Amino acid sequence: MEIKRDIYLERLIRRENKTTKKQLEVDFVVTRGSEKYYIQSAFAMNSESKQEQEERPLNAIGDSFKKIIVVRDNIKVRRNDMGIVTIGIRNFLLDENSLKL
Repeated sequence: MEIKRDIYLERLIRRENKTTKKQLEVDFVVTRGSEKYYIQSAFAMNSESKQEQEERPLNAIGDSFKKIIVVRDNIKVRRNDMGIVTIGIRNFLLDENSLKL
C-alpha cells in the first residue's frame, strides 16, 4: 500500500497541531469578578524540563492576569521573571490570600 506524500504530510501536520494544542492547555481558568486566574497543577516540578512544560501554556497567554502553578510539595512561594507564581498545594488551599500572592 502506497501512501501519497501529500496525504502523509497532512496527517503529520494534523498530529503536530493536536500535540501542540494539548501541550498548551491550562488546567483551570478562574474568573472572580473582573479578575481572571490561570492555574496549572503539577504533582512535582523536579526538573527544568518539567518546569518549562508547566510554564509553557501560561507563557503563551497574552493577557496580564495572574498565572499560578500549584505543586504537591510544601515549597516557599516563588515568582519567576514572567510573573508566574509557584506555590505548594497546602499553602494554596489554606491561605485565603493565595490568589493575591
